[in-house]
Amino acid sequence: MSPHTRRMVVKNGGWPTWGSDNVIFFHRKDDPIIHPPGQKFPKDVFWGVYRVEISTCIVKRVTPLNIDGFTPVAIDPNRVVVVTVREESQGLGAARVVDQFRQIEIFDSRNGNSTKITQNTKSSKADHFNPFLIDGGKLIGYHRGRSDKLSFDQAVERPFQTLDSSLPDVGLFRVSGVFPTISKDGKRLAFVDNEFKAVWVADSNGLHIAYEEDGPDRLFSPVWNQRDDTLYVCVGPSFNMKMKVNINAITNVSKYRRQCYALTDQYNNAFPSSSPDGKKLVYRSTGKDGFKNLYIMEDSKRGVVNGREPRRLTKGKWTDTHCQWSPNGDWIVFSSTRDKPAGAPESDQGLDPGYFAVYLVKWDNPDVLVRVMTSGSDISGHVNHPCFSPDGRSIVVTADLAGVSVDPISLPLFEHSVRSYGDIFSIDLPEDHLVRYQDGNYQYGKHIRDVKKFTRITHSKYEYSTATWTKFATQDPNRAWSMRLPAGDFTPACPYKQRDGGESYHMTGHLLLPKRCC
Repeated sequence: MSPHTRRMVVKNGGWPTWGSDNVIFFHRKDDPIIHPPGQKFPKDVFWGVYRVEISTCIVKRVTPLNIDGFTPVAIDPNRVVVVTVREESQGLGAARVVDQFRQIEIFDSRNGNSTKITQNTKSSKADHFNPFLIDGGKLIGYHRGRSDKLSFDQAVERPFQTLDSSLPDVGLFRVSGVFPTISKDGKRLAFVDNEFKAVWVADSNGLHIAYEEDGPDRLFSPVWNQRDDTLYVCVGPSFNMKMKVNINAITNVSKYRRQCYALTDQYNNAFPSSSPDGKKLVYRSTGKDGFKNLYIMEDSKRGVVNGREPRRLTKGKWTDTHCQWSPNGDWIVFSSTRDKPAGAPESDQGLDPGYFAVYLVKWDNPDVLVRVMTSGSDISGHVNHPCFSPDGRSIVVTADLAGVSVDPISLPLFEHSVRSYGDIFSIDLPEDHLVRYQDGNYQYGKHIRDVKKFTRITHSKYEYSTATWTKFATQDPNRAWSMRLPAGDFTPACPYKQRDGGESYHMTGHLLLPKRCC
């Protein structure tokens, strides 16, 4: 359609569905409501389903003011199928009554009457998602999922899954957790369980817990030291930059003489990465000014505690995060919002608004900065969690470069997933990362060297979590943990039970590796 022939019908609307040539139903998250006299609702903001007539642009709310309604599918100009949540629950994992689950209902916009569908089935105590019509509207289909938690050890102690890869020379598989990391020699794999409560290690001794958190804190983003038997892990509240998060070192991981101690003692610190010689760490921290920037820990054993200070690498009123040291030690790759356009919103429905791009910076000279990948300077995209290939010639990212075709409200809720970031992509770096002077010295300053070509590795409407890369192939005898790859069919490990035919959901970490030994 030509831009000259289109016009705005509704501002702030999503998930449109045609009721007729003149009627569209849609959903949106409302502004805080004004409580009617004598009534007090349990919260101030609700999702609602609306009906708009295109010819007049008259908008009418279809679902009641005091319930959540979303992801509509129209039956005809007056009736629409909606997912509802009629009562607010106490949060993920809490016991719920029927009206606190996601249910399927039919609403009539003429009189406001509703017909409850899934509340009257045997699986009423389950969440129901994204209704659709079958046979010209005679039947309603939907997805269903249970959310009864299993213990984390039952969820993790399962085989890993081999996936098809779109890269001819690179294999792909996933583990039953998040934030996978492989030691430089390829012999040890570590990751965090879906509850963010334990660091698991798979090696020649099998699958075992290297560190467990019994208190309220969470664990995330483990990474191996590139020279010795040490793991670094972030300890603290997840996704809360106002709270203190420490980076801890777990030593002698494979020798079972483990000791754990903090390398930081103030601010919110996360996403450490070891230098190739293992002596330094790069990480992101809120620091004294409260903005997430990158810092260098000059001594990875002593840390920055008891008054020791790191060296600041980047500085600005933006977010620099998800950093990793390059294999040759020259570069640090990271994602940043430093190019977020003026006037961009501070948040998107209370969530991170995005505008992330990927940059390279010289570890010893912050003046040398190159942007290598972005989802667009004028859109609120995410290009996050960059990770170098072992040869340093490619980067894998979790990004929405192929678009995210659904609203986050339509997806299963996880305690540790902020929003749907998209899929895993790989990009090949150009040989000349920097513009140089003729005499060979680096030309300082930020340069735009955006890579336009990328390869999509996964296909999903939900975040595929972080990826990592190793040069050791599946058949390599040093990789004893690869024995956990199944020979036949695979049922994904998940902290949520599958009952009543319900489909369960989980987060997984992905690993890229050569299909053949190097």
